[in-house]
Amino acid sequence: MRSLFFARRLRLLALIFAVCVMPVQLASQPSHGIAMYGAPALPHDFVSLPYANPDAPKGGRISFGEVGSFDSLNPHIRKGSVPWQLRSLAYESLMGRSYGEPFTLYGLLAESVETDPNRTWVEFTLRKEATFSDGSPVTTQDVIWSYETLGTVGHPRYRGLWAKIEAIEATGPRSVRITFNEANRELALIAGLRPILKKAQWQGKDFANSTLDEIPISSSPYVISDVDPGRSLTLRRNPEYWGKNVPFRRGTMNLDEIRMEFYGDSAVLFEAFKAGELNMMRENNAEKWETQYNFPAAERGDVIKSAIPHQRPTGMTGFVMNTRRAPFDDWRVRDAMIHAFNFEFINDTLTGGRQPRISSYFSNSVLGLQEGPATGKVAELLAPYAPDLLPGAMNGYTLPVADGSARNRKNIRAAMKLLQDAGYSVQDGKMIGPDGKQLSFEVLLRQGNQENQAIMDIYGQALERLGIAVQISATDDAQYTERTATYDFDMTYYRIGLSLSPGNEQMLYWGREGVDTPGRRNWMGMDVPAAEAMVDAILGATSQEDFIAASRALDRILISGRYFIPLYQWPYSNVAHAKELRFPETLPIYGDWLGFLPEVWWWQDN
Repeated sequence: MRSLFFARRLRLLALIFAVCVMPVQLASQPSHGIAMYGAPALPHDFVSLPYANPDAPKGGRISFGEVGSFDSLNPHIRKGSVPWQLRSLAYESLMGRSYGEPFTLYGLLAESVETDPNRTWVEFTLRKEATFSDGSPVTTQDVIWSYETLGTVGHPRYRGLWAKIEAIEATGPRSVRITFNEANRELALIAGLRPILKKAQWQGKDFANSTLDEIPISSSPYVISDVDPGRSLTLRRNPEYWGKNVPFRRGTMNLDEIRMEFYGDSAVLFEAFKAGELNMMRENNAEKWETQYNFPAAERGDVIKSAIPHQRPTGMTGFVMNTRRAPFDDWRVRDAMIHAFNFEFINDTLTGGRQPRISSYFSNSVLGLQEGPATGKVAELLAPYAPDLLPGAMNGYTLPVADGSARNRKNIRAAMKLLQDAGYSVQDGKMIGPDGKQLSFEVLLRQGNQENQAIMDIYGQALERLGIAVQISATDDAQYTERTATYDFDMTYYRIGLSLSPGNEQMLYWGREGVDTPGRRNWMGMDVPAAEAMVDAILGATSQEDFIAASRALDRILISGRYFIPLYQWPYSNVAHAKELRFPETLPIYGDWLGFLPEVWWWQDN
C-alpha cells in the first residue's frame, strides 16, 4: 500500500514536472516571432501581415511634402536634420513590428528568434538570403558592429540598450546571441528592432559626422536614388530586393518610387498638393479638412479623402515647458500658463471646434488615467511617493476648461492667483517676480509652421494681459534641431507618440538621465523618482492588470506635472491622396500609421 502511494506520488510529481518544464522547453526553442506577453498571434506559416494585401500589384509612385529641410541622410546620429521616414524606409532590422498587435515582432532579417524563459538572453539567426543592396550578404559581423556603433557613437536613443548588454557574440555562421545584464523582459524585443548597417561602408569614416555625401547601403527594399540637398529626396524600390518572399514583407513596399518634397511653409506645401505636384497629404487640421479640400482635383474625384481610425494612445502634442530654467521650474507658473491658454477659443478659431483636446498622455486607450482619485493598484503604486507628488496626482487632475469667449476671464483670474502664490505681483502693468524682474520667456518655433504661429499669436495676447513678456522665435530646421537637442529653449512645440506597449523607451522620455544628457526625449527636464518607479513597474509587470495599473499611475504623474500645454488629439488620420493610391480594408490597431508611412499602400490604375 505504501509503495503504491509512493508510486502514485512519483507519477504526480513527474506530471507536475512535465507541465512546469514544457513551457520552458517551448520558450527556449527558435521561433518565427516574439511577443511582450504570451505568444505571437500569427502562426509560423503565416502568409502575410493581416493588414497587408499579399496580392497588391507593384508599381506606381507616391509623393508627399514636408515643411523644413534636411542636411543629412543618417537618421542614426544626433547631428543634422534627417527626413524622419528614412528610419523605416531605408533600413531594416532583425525583426519587424506588427502594427496589428500591441508589441509583437516577426522575423525579417532573422529567420528565427530564441530566448530563455526569463529573457536574460536572446539569439537571432540570420536568413541565408539576406543581402545588402550592393549584393553582399548580411553577416553576424554587420550585426555586432551595428549594435556596438549605435550604442556608443549613435543617437542617444540607442545607448540605453547598449548599457544593458553584457555580451554580444556570434554563436554560429548566422547566429548572434545577446546577453543582458539586468532582468528586463522587453530588452529581447528592443534588440530585435535595431537597424542593421553595413560595417564595410563605414570603415575609416566618422559615423557620427556623416552628411549628404554618404548614401546608405542597406538591406531595405528601397534605395536612395536622387538627392536635391534640402529640397527633395527620392527612394526607388530595389528590383533585386532579397526579402520579397519573406512573409513579413508580402504585400508591403509595393510602390516603385517614394518621393519627399520639402517646402518653406505649410501653405506652400498645400498649394503644391492642390496643383498635383504631390499625390498624398496628411491633414492635421479638422476645419481645413472639412472646408478647404474642395479644389478641382478633389471635386473631379482625382483626389480622395480617407479618414483612417486608430486605437492608439493620444500621446502628447502641445507646447512643452522647460523645467531646467526659470520661470518654468515652478509648477505654479506652469499651471498658470495652462490656465491662460484659451484652448476652447483657439480650437473654435482654427478648427471650428472639431478636434477634441488631449486629456492625458495615454488618453484614447485603456492605459489612460481614470477620472477622480486613484484607486486599487494605481493608488497602491503611487502611495509611497504621495508626499512628493504634485496636486492632482492622487486626487485627480483635469485640464481647465474655458467658456469659449476670447477673454477667458475665469481662467485668467485663476492664472493670476497661481502667479501670486508663486511670488509674482503686477506693478505698472507688468508681472514682476521675486527677483524684481518682469516675467518673460521665449517660445521657440520651427519656421514655416503657420498653425503654431497662429496659436501663439492668440496665446501671446492673453499673456500680455497678464503682464508677461513673450518673445516668439522662428528658426530654421538646423538651428531648431540643435537648440532642442541641447534643451536651449523656454517653451516649444513638441509631439510625443506613445503606444499600447510602453516600455524601456519611457525612460528616454521621463528619466532623470535626460535632464542633462543632450539628445534625449525628456525635453521638459523632469526629474521625478515616482515616474521612474512607474516605468520600472511597467517593465516588471507579469500580468495585463499590473501593466495597465502601472501605465495609469504613470499617466497621473505626467499630466499632474503640468509640463505641457496640450493641444488637439487626432482620433483619425485624415489623408488626401490620388485615387490610384489604395490601402487595405483591414486596418491595424495603429491605423493612423497608414497615414504616416506608405508601406502597405499600392498603386492601381482605374
